Amino acid sequence: MTHQIPLSTQLRYLRDTGQTALLRSGLKGLEKESLRVSKRGCIAQTDHPAALGSALTHPYITTDYAEALLEFITPPFADSKDTLHFMAEIHQFVAQQLDDEMLLATSMPCGIENDASVRIADYGRSNIGQMKHIYRRGLGHRYGRTMQSIAGVHFNYSVPLPLWSALQQQAQSSLSLQAFINQGYFSLIRNFRQQGWLILYLFGASPAICKQFFNSRPQLMAQFEEFDHGSLYHPYATSLRMSDIGYKSNNQANLNINYNTLEAYVDSLTTAISTPYPAYEKFSSSVAGDYQQLNSNILQIENEFYSTVRPKQITESGEKPTLALKRRGVRYVEIRSLDLDVFNPLGISEDTARFVEAFLLSCLLQDSPLQGAADQQINNQNQLLTANFGRKPDLLLQKNGQSIPLQEWAMEIIAAIEPICDILDAQDATQPYRHALEKQRLAIVNPDLTPSARVLAQMTEKQQCFKTFGISASAAHEAYFKARPLDEKTTQRFIDMAKLSQQQQQEIENNDTLSLADFLAAYFSQHDSTL
Repeated sequence: MTHQIPLSTQLRYLRDTGQTALLRSGLKGLEKESLRVSKRGCIAQTDHPAALGSALTHPYITTDYAEALLEFITPPFADSKDTLHFMAEIHQFVAQQLDDEMLLATSMPCGIENDASVRIADYGRSNIGQMKHIYRRGLGHRYGRTMQSIAGVHFNYSVPLPLWSALQQQAQSSLSLQAFINQGYFSLIRNFRQQGWLILYLFGASPAICKQFFNSRPQLMAQFEEFDHGSLYHPYATSLRMSDIGYKSNNQANLNINYNTLEAYVDSLTTAISTPYPAYEKFSSSVAGDYQQLNSNILQIENEFYSTVRPKQITESGEKPTLALKRRGVRYVEIRSLDLDVFNPLGISEDTARFVEAFLLSCLLQDSPLQGAADQQINNQNQLLTANFGRKPDLLLQKNGQSIPLQEWAMEIIAAIEPICDILDAQDATQPYRHALEKQRLAIVNPDLTPSARVLAQMTEKQQCFKTFGISASAAHEAYFKARPLDEKTTQRFIDMAKLSQQQQQEIENNDTLSLADFLAAYFSQHDSTL
């Protein structure tokens, strides 16, 4: 984690001092997006279902960009089994409430005619609700609405506090504990930025895409091969969601966000949020009080920066995320590069969750050199190569100024994770972490075992276009959850949460005292001395 201590030394210290159990108590949470679609696979045009509560205030069921893009959020748990159980309960409840709709099982959307068919999420008439809507309206102008209907899974992980104390003692650091924690999280982030292409290779499940996806951006179709009359693809793609036709934009490609320290990260992100971008000035921020975006800067707010990993701190009401980080430091990291697992009703398996946890611990405990702009470009290029061509035989990536075969580097990463899995499994005879690791080792040796290869194999075998494949999987997942209804007590708990969230939204709307213009001015004028 510190710049001089290798992973083996870190682990030996924890063993020698009897503290290896600390590795097992990190908290894991999930955020999972899913597009509401009709039984024919068309994006839903209906409002966010009232039975699910308020998308503004519900703690576990909300929406992302689109009104039809549901987002399910779990609390963090020490055992991934508990995290997945909570996610399953959300799915079971939602399945009971959706009559003529279902959740799309794939990350890449189907059934979208054009940008106009993607309704922007509505959060009510409160100032904060309108701000969230205007921000999304700005995203639509900047990147197109269709891109904003892509879905994925975010994996949230917090390192246990006692582990930080142990590592600080080993490092004999004179920093405050929070400063040491901040330094450690950014070490983890830098390693993940360098090695995170492995997540796309192992768990990418979007090698193909509906032609309809390009109806509003037809010029992008030429770079793909035709799979059939309705689908485009790259034969060796892993995650088109994470490619340059997914969460990418030209203006962000030139951003040099600094991950070397918390201070440098906040400063570089703050610069992007406050720097005008001439191409966006054509979307006037306000026309007769009708806002088209929050501002015309490179980024409207922090969340617009599309990154595979983010340092996070829980924000107070109305607080800017960068200020939360500056005031209270990093609390956890958010991994954003997981596609929906189309072969699992939850969109993520227990094996995947356990592998990602062990991977993040290896990123934490490894040596983590500082990175410059050139390193960032190499990281981004390795990610794009893996997203588009990750299963191509003998694909070369760039590591420390040298070319290296993807499979060779992947095996090196697996080898580093192995001793961590042994520690995480120490009290479990079933060895779930080792099992998860070995499953991924096999997928490195045999790319046909990856989800992306399995998607294309199934489409080929059943002669399905991507949309038909996606609808079929979605219907199977819907049947899975409807066959497993929640018990009455848990159902009532979700009903009560929905009602309470609606009451809370009403209270926020009733208690607004500022005009929207004054509210936005106050939000963007926040600085570190404000409370």
